[in-house]
Amino acid sequence: MNHRRKFYKTKRFKISLGVIIFLICFRIALPYIVKSYVNKTLANIPNYYGHVENIDLSLLRGAYTINNLFLNKVNAQTQVPFLNLEKTDISVQWKSLFKGEIVSEIIMEKPSFIYVFEDHKKATTSETETEDWSKALTNLVPIDINHLKITNGKLAFVQVNANPNIDLNMTSVNLEATNLRNVNDKEIKLPSTLNATAISIGSGKFKMNGKMNIVKEIPDMDISFSLEDANIKSLNDLTKHYTAIDFSEGTYGVYSEMAINNGYFKGYIKPILKNTNLISKEDSLIEGIWEGFVGFFKFILKNQKQDTLATKVPLEGDLNNVQTKIWPSLSNIFKNAWIKAFKDTTDDTINFSDANPDK
Repeated sequence: MNHRRKFYKTKRFKISLGVIIFLICFRIALPYIVKSYVNKTLANIPNYYGHVENIDLSLLRGAYTINNLFLNKVNAQTQVPFLNLEKTDISVQWKSLFKGEIVSEIIMEKPSFIYVFEDHKKATTSETETEDWSKALTNLVPIDINHLKITNGKLAFVQVNANPNIDLNMTSVNLEATNLRNVNDKEIKLPSTLNATAISIGSGKFKMNGKMNIVKEIPDMDISFSLEDANIKSLNDLTKHYTAIDFSEGTYGVYSEMAINNGYFKGYIKPILKNTNLISKEDSLIEGIWEGFVGFFKFILKNQKQDTLATKVPLEGDLNNVQTKIWPSLSNIFKNAWIKAFKDTTDDTINFSDANPDK
């Protein structure tokens, strides 16, 4: 008679089986545990409420995906989410591990950031509030972010009680920022790169590129951007509400370069209106008279050969007190009109070393 106990009846087998069952149950429950943590974090943001639909985990690649996260003001007048993240994939950046750095990368698909003026004006959004919700979202990422990628995003400023309604937005926002934690090229002053594109209202083409160092308490950067060939009629809701004028035709562009070096800022903004006309057949008599008056000065101050109205606004100073130089801004209007038209491109006149108070 064989008195040897069968293996599946042994204590070792039962313990091993129990551990396996526990791990399987824990893996099944983990997405719900993480979802509960995320929703609790969102619920604890002062003056905001938020929710996440579900979370997917991928333990093999050290990643989790947050699906349909939204955030809004508690007392918002509208139901438009202030922040809506359709899909956010957060994972360990494995290639950085070989360099001894534990950092993460985030890929966001179709995120939207919509600032509704009426939702925020009553309880004016303070710096503390901004820190609260931004810090809460940052806490959802367990380790420092080194690579950020955004695809098909949206940014918007909306004022629903204006007459007419104002909706300034950018769609098809694609952005990529690399080496944010300076894993590579640590000896370089601006080791991080930033590239972005988008489509503005009026089908304008937006581009931004530059280099940064965001590890510093006050980040350093050298960035340029341009917005080209936007239909100026897309601004009519804004200009009609604030200045009582609207455009019947034309395009506009905005070009800028800016540098920040140890908290000191230097740059410029160059807006250009091209082939614009203020008076349209739909205007009332009073509107036509006012637009004709404005159009008269526009005619005097525009470059007749290029049909452009433009200026270049220099900006410089400590970040706590950036100064706009009024007289150069005004003189540049006349320079464009009577001397030489500004080119519809960035001027490549601002470098990182230019942001220096001693220059």
